[in-house]
Amino acid sequence: MQPTATVLVYSDDATTREQVRLAGGTSLARGAKGEGRRPASDVQEIRYLECATLPAVLEALEERHVDVCVLDGETAPAGGMGVCRQIKDEIYDCPPVLLLIGRPQDAWLATWSRAEATVSHPVDPVALAESLAGLLREQAAEGRLARA
Repeated sequence: MQPTATVLVYSDDATTREQVRLAGGTSLARGAKGEGRRPASDVQEIRYLECATLPAVLEALEERHVDVCVLDGETAPAGGMGVCRQIKDEIYDCPPVLLLIGRPQDAWLATWSRAEATVSHPVDPVALAESLAGLLREQAAEGRLARA
């Protein structure tokens, strides 16, 4: 059985979380498994785990296997860049992070946070799907995806 990837989406804005889901692959059917379609044909189906607060992110990362995190750098009070830096320091075997940044010029800040990829607001569905698929390919190549 092919693994299903779990993608954690952190934003205090429900619209941003929805944009990420729509760009990265939405659920075809709302079944018990909550599986969705793929952001690219050669990567796994995605199961989304949405978080609106930092405590929810930390709890999810401690209790569940997460394959990729998508963090909104514009979230308040705990922005995605700071959250990325924190989880890279505190979470053992932290998953790769795709950081949503306010403007392309902020990409240099993502290097401080140690994010593996960035996409600028407003969310570009093609760029987000490509970045997410790239991170999932790397996880699959390293054998790090959880089995569904």
